[in-house]
Amino acid sequence: MLEFNFNPFPVLETERLLLRRLVLSDAPVLYALRNNEDVMQYIDRPRQKDIEETELFIQKIDAIIDTNKDINWAITLKGEDRLLGTIGFYRSQPENYRSEIGYMLDSAYWRKGIMNEAIQRVIRYGFDDMKLHSIEACINPSNEASRGILLKNSFVKEGYFKENYFYNEKFSDTEVYSLLDSSK
Repeated sequence: MLEFNFNPFPVLETERLLLRRLVLSDAPVLYALRNNEDVMQYIDRPRQKDIEETELFIQKIDAIIDTNKDINWAITLKGEDRLLGTIGFYRSQPENYRSEIGYMLDSAYWRKGIMNEAIQRVIRYGFDDMKLHSIEACINPSNEASRGILLKNSFVKEGYFKENYFYNEKFSDTEVYSLLDSSK
């Protein structure tokens, strides 16, 4: 079984991006993102009521990272510390060498290749450093942009679940994609 170790926190870089740990000073921007209808259109999570709730959310993420269960990065441009979005591994299954990737990005930065750049670096970290065998992504079937990023990065559709979860007073579907470590 895998054992993750996120201490010290792994700061990741790409040509344009710095993926760093979320900090409490990110709370105002994260609050705005998690309450932006465009950004959250396909992310079925409750909106945060105020900045204090967002600060608690960041502290919860920190605790999960500190216990080496899952990891989440703030997406920023190199040379600028402003939070643009988040990306990370959730619902990790170390016994199965598998984790779920999730991400969100400020709509002002959509269609600029930022998420594609971030996802490629995080996938590499997942396979090379975390030693994952497979990475899954669960998306809303209506989210064509997310599907496009996944397909562009060689994810394969594993399944389609009809009305498999209940959120906001309705049942919704999920598409599941996965990527296997091709180096093994």
